[in-house]
Amino acid sequence: MTENTFNTPAAGSSGPEKPRSRNGLIYGILIAALAGTWIYMLYDKNKTTDQIAQQATQIDSISTSRDALQQEYNAANARLDDLISQNSRMDSLVKTKDKEIADMKARIQGILSNKNATQKELAEARRLIETLKGNIENYTETIERLEGEKIVLTGERDNARKERDEVSTQRDSLNKKVNLGSVLHASNIHLQPINIKKNGKEVETTKAKRADMMRVSFDLDENRIAPTGDKELYVAITSPDGSPLAVEALGSGRFTLEDGTEKLYTAKKTVNYATGQKQTVSMDWKQNSDFKPGDYAVEIYHDGYKIGSGKVTLKKGGLF
Repeated sequence: MTENTFNTPAAGSSGPEKPRSRNGLIYGILIAALAGTWIYMLYDKNKTTDQIAQQATQIDSISTSRDALQQEYNAANARLDDLISQNSRMDSLVKTKDKEIADMKARIQGILSNKNATQKELAEARRLIETLKGNIENYTETIERLEGEKIVLTGERDNARKERDEVSTQRDSLNKKVNLGSVLHASNIHLQPINIKKNGKEVETTKAKRADMMRVSFDLDENRIAPTGDKELYVAITSPDGSPLAVEALGSGRFTLEDGTEKLYTAKKTVNYATGQKQTVSMDWKQNSDFKPGDYAVEIYHDGYKIGSGKVTLKKGGLF
């Protein structure tokens, strides 16, 4: 028999199986490494995503804080401007610290205008805003105190003014009484129509057609209050139709009554009056037109007060 020359491994031999097992191990290690790499990459990606999300959240938080601080600062600044506009004293108070406040406001606005401001800077802005608000509260309290003092001073001033007004009223009343007491009084008043003859002789008449002028005569009574000196007297004559006899070219004009109104006068005369003495006065009115028949009234004034009155009636023509 021919001898079998094939190399057949004996039972229990590991000769041809060893390379296959080694390759499988290598493949397993490679697969595990690749899986580990993917797992690490996935983990790192998730971690990066979380970091980005955290950064975005932090940025949003800073932006929200900055916006809130901006609104708070705007409100405080508006309050300060309102106090200044409503109270002149506030303006002077602020001016005493205007450099400090201006620097504070500039720093606050600089931080809030910076979109990349940090949390630390925003915290500084918040502290400065709180300081500004504290200053505003102090200013408000100062104004309220000043206003309280003003009310007290106003009350005291009003009381002083009231007392002064009362004294002034009493003084004015007394002066008025003295002034009234010094106003002269006229009595024995006569309004006489006068006819002037060709020879110059003057004769009293009652006929309108014969009257050439009116003579007003009266007595200034004794007055122990009126001081000695010149006294200006006004005579106002009214014609029968109610119109005043007044011709500017003949010396007539206007004078002021004690109530401030004006009145036409026919004639005026300045007399030198002596205190406590009676004095007779007369003045003539000769107009540039004929006298009409009817009732004529005369009023005499001194210092704007009527001090006497009288009347006369002129009849129509006829024999003297």
